[in-house]
Amino acid sequence: MTPATPPAPSTALPAVVRRGYGLGSVATGSFGTVPGLLLLPYLTDRLGVPAAAAGVIVFAPKAWDVVLNPVAGRISDRSTHPDGRRRPFLIRAGLLLAAAFALLFLGPTAPQWLAAGWVAVAYLACATAYSFFQVPYVAMPAEITDDYDERTRLMTWRVAVLALAILVSGGASPAIRDALGPDWGYRAVSLFVAALIALGAWGAWRATASAPVRTGAVTSATFGDQLRVIRSDRPFRLLLTTFVLQALATGAMLAGVDYVARWVIGTSLSATLLFACFVAPALVVTPLWQRFGTARGKRAGYLLASVLLGGGALVLVLLRALPEGVVYAVVAVVGIGYAGAQMFPLAMLADVTSRTTEARTRVGLYTGVWTAGETLGLALGPAAYAVVLALGGYVSSTGSTVPQSDSALTAIALGFSLVPATLVALSVLALRALPSLPSPGSMYSTSTGDRQIHRPDGEGRL
Repeated sequence: MTPATPPAPSTALPAVVRRGYGLGSVATGSFGTVPGLLLLPYLTDRLGVPAAAAGVIVFAPKAWDVVLNPVAGRISDRSTHPDGRRRPFLIRAGLLLAAAFALLFLGPTAPQWLAAGWVAVAYLACATAYSFFQVPYVAMPAEITDDYDERTRLMTWRVAVLALAILVSGGASPAIRDALGPDWGYRAVSLFVAALIALGAWGAWRATASAPVRTGAVTSATFGDQLRVIRSDRPFRLLLTTFVLQALATGAMLAGVDYVARWVIGTSLSATLLFACFVAPALVVTPLWQRFGTARGKRAGYLLASVLLGGGALVLVLLRALPEGVVYAVVAVVGIGYAGAQMFPLAMLADVTSRTTEARTRVGLYTGVWTAGETLGLALGPAAYAVVLALGGYVSSTGSTVPQSDSALTAIALGFSLVPATLVALSVLALRALPSLPSPGSMYSTSTGDRQIHRPDGEGRL
């Protein structure tokens, strides 16, 4: 195996690169949010697909991504494109994703089998393109900076832009649908979100043209060998487990927003307000999370964020009895936790995947496994919510308002609260077992082929 190129001295990234890299979150935030928010209601309440079958349609394309993401990472690891092995994927796959999303809600609404088939195929195309965008995109931070704290700053921009993208796409999409009605509303959402995805992909590709790239040599190990090495990497495995469980939890909450708004709160614009309360806090608190991580360490910040995320969800078990204003306030607490639970693990991922020369040869494969896990969690979240709805006896329809039983209303509330709270609690067990990552002020050195993070307080290797 050819030795990896030694890392260049740590320097701050240009501001345009930090901000430009964050623009990619316009694409990831829009695609990761709107299907989770509206696809299940579109299937159950517009096309009349039973909740259990709708859950399968939502989940299956994402399950395909679980297989495809490590492959996409391997392909980008072995790319020799003159513009870099990651960056060219941003524009190509990003524009393909935008085109596929434009078709998602543009299909027929009858007969039911044809309408459901259209959604399944279009969503599969979206998921495929997304793999080849998301995996190289997430891999980039490990290769454009070696600085421990600079990666946190980079993720601060990414999460801030992600929060704004989620707020705009997730807040505006239900409003667009409701304003234009079921016939044209979903179609307008398709075009609106496709435009956001295209803008984000182009912006990230264009603005990162000047980003420095520090890469290792291409490894000669087989794909299976590399997967086995990654599976045996305990810090990576624990970090991934934590993140996947929380992705599952947030996926369930996103899937429940529209149902809670219509059947529990029942006021106009309640879906948009719920979504805004979940996402908007990130615009304010993400810089505060960065300061906390710099002062106390990323792992400590991640633990606190997880407690807020899971604790807020647990309070919402009382959803049906709480005043509307209190519900919004508790969801805002969940949103504060969500902001930190996005920023810290992504910054920690770059540390874990570039800590040795061996790891640097398979950053894309690490990231492919990571995004596969994230995709699985975000897909299982709506699917799990659909199962809870089915168990509660939720009645699907084709646009008309069908009265729901008390057990269905209870299922709507518990799927939005108890299910995600339980998942976050399980994730904290994995996070607590994760070895402490270095505290602020790190310096990298290369020794015997392993990159170590040395701190004034003497904390050791990852």
